[in-house]
Amino acid sequence: MQNQRLAKLFDFLSADPNDSFILYAIATEYNVQNDTENALKYYLELTQKHPDYVGTYYHLGKLYEKLGKKEEAIEVYQTGMQAARQKRDMHALSELQGAYNSAAGLDYEDD
Repeated sequence: MQNQRLAKLFDFLSADPNDSFILYAIATEYNVQNDTENALKYYLELTQKHPDYVGTYYHLGKLYEKLGKKEEAIEVYQTGMQAARQKRDMHALSELQGAYNSAAGLDYEDD
């Protein structure tokens, strides 16, 4: 059963089906509820319809990691880094690079 927040988000989506932020909010709400199937569905829809919505890639990658799909997570982080570079979003690029390094086993500490 959908909670009121999701119901409201779906109302917003029906009023403006091309709003990337609403799709992101729906995916994130499902993710918070641990409904990984629906979270994945809406994150993937967002990457297909709005590939320049950079915030999606970090959360989608983390979801893949949570599901034990490390290779998919790495691919998502790489795609997100490309999108962040194109938008010149250095903050998102830095976060995605860190997530990528961690997933790929490249994060290490100097002693």
